[in-house]
Amino acid sequence: MVIDNFLVPGAAEEIAHSYPTFEQASAQGFVFNFVNEQRKVQITDSKKFPDPVRRLNDAISAPAFLADLEYITGIPRILADEQLAGGGMHVTGSGGRLDVHVDFNLIEDRRLFRRLNILLYLNPVWNEAWGGHIELWDKTVRNCQYRCVPALNRCLVFETSDISYHGVARVTAPADVARQSFAAYYYTREAPAGWTGTVHSTIFRARPDEKLRGLVQMPVEKLRRGLAEKIKQSKRLVKSLMGL
Repeated sequence: MVIDNFLVPGAAEEIAHSYPTFEQASAQGFVFNFVNEQRKVQITDSKKFPDPVRRLNDAISAPAFLADLEYITGIPRILADEQLAGGGMHVTGSGGRLDVHVDFNLIEDRRLFRRLNILLYLNPVWNEAWGGHIELWDKTVRNCQYRCVPALNRCLVFETSDISYHGVARVTAPADVARQSFAAYYYTREAPAGWTGTVHSTIFRARPDEKLRGLVQMPVEKLRRGLAEKIKQSKRLVKSLMGL
């Protein structure tokens, strides 16, 4: 569902103007510059949030809001993620993009099943020609079913599943304009109906007009990340054996 004018008058403007610039955000959070995700900064540590952003985070994780989500979606016992894994403040610079993907489906160490995404856009001015649309794709990633301009105070909520493919089109805004949003993800301790028991991380897919990306660049990136993770696991094992 898409909700325009999600926050009360004036609140979205206050939150938007409290956001750091892309350069400032880069010094505070994690910068994505991979094949699948480029020129995007993610700040998940709520201690780094400006006060207006902190109030927003508190509001959309409050019991009353969770109860509303349960009523609207029919998903019982929804939980907010206090650690904001993958969420929080997102700032994407010009040239940034996010490949089409489905999100990870389980936080294994906390045994939390991912069920809902909420995305709130916080751009005081956004020209549609600047791109940065959120795109919702069909399960085959052949047809984009919905494209949404990241307009100020527009909120998008959708269920997270193994077919909820979505991405962000390349941002072509002027260099001094960043795409701003806030993301939060909701979970349950119970597995969703029909869950097969397969745990997966984020799965990326190429858009239909991105043949080279799908056949070469994305497989190479997946291999590189897999090797990097195996190296990290080996280092952790060695440290554990050495008692470090």
